Amino acid sequence: MILFVLRRLGLLVVAVAVTSVFVFLLLRLLPGDLARVVGGTEASPERIEALREELGLNRPLWHQYANWIGGVLQGDFGESALNNTTVTGEVGRKLTITGPLVLASTVLSVLVAVPLGIFAAARHRRADGITVSAVSQLGIAVPTFWLGLMLATMLGARWGWLPAQGFPRDGWDQPWDAVQALVLPTVTLAVSQGAVLMRFVRTATLDVLHQEYLRTARAKGLTRTQALWRHGLRNAALPIISILGVQIASLIAGVVVIERVFNLNGVGEMLVTDVGSRDLEKVQGTILMIAVIVLVIGFVVDVVHHLVDPRLRISR
Repeated sequence: MILFVLRRLGLLVVAVAVTSVFVFLLLRLLPGDLARVVGGTEASPERIEALREELGLNRPLWHQYANWIGGVLQGDFGESALNNTTVTGEVGRKLTITGPLVLASTVLSVLVAVPLGIFAAARHRRADGITVSAVSQLGIAVPTFWLGLMLATMLGARWGWLPAQGFPRDGWDQPWDAVQALVLPTVTLAVSQGAVLMRFVRTATLDVLHQEYLRTARAKGLTRTQALWRHGLRNAALPIISILGVQIASLIAGVVVIERVFNLNGVGEMLVTDVGSRDLEKVQGTILMIAVIVLVIGFVVDVVHHLVDPRLRISR
């Protein structure tokens, strides 16, 4: 087990290193000049050249990358060239919005999708199971941004049950207001995420129900439900863990749409704004931090797989 974790950690380090190179190089392909953005439209050529010297933009790419990655290894992901705020501090503040949103929507989707998926599989030939399956298909088909707009319009703007947009200025210093502000975006993400997860749970459970070992358990006197709970769910959990890890990673990377709909100034909204303002240093630091989080999630999923399935430990 220890050797497996060490190997996965090595792969994680390599993946982060390769990702950092791609992030650094690809952002250099964006049009525009950061020195001109910082200097403004009326800056003289001399001022632009001085800014390029100050920001290190006139140095070779390998030198710029070495300086940046050297800071990253010390926990410094760079600074904004426009307002001199640190990337680490700014992303940390924005994660107080995006983090709880992703976590809450994931927990809600799991609590709803897993039991419903098992129910739909166990009763896949009956009307109630077919109905649950059809509802999950509808949840997949509905665009997330449209659902968010409908919830914000009906439950927020029209009926006033919950805040339709925005996050408290004082953040979590106003905990009740902060929780209320995240309810609608959490439900929006949980519906789409839960619908996909429920389909995977249903498929994985159906596959287990047709396995020989489950039939053997039933032949020994267990009911189908008892056999499923005692022998089937652990095997069904393996693909569910995989898709859940992928969903969490995609949520972190793609939550910007919901943050825009509900006007939540989180990581995704900040990243879009920084790309538009050509704040290159901040953008590359933010993207790398997000990439590291996603890669760590993949690492955790691999370790959990290894713990849940003893066959993996034997084969290695």
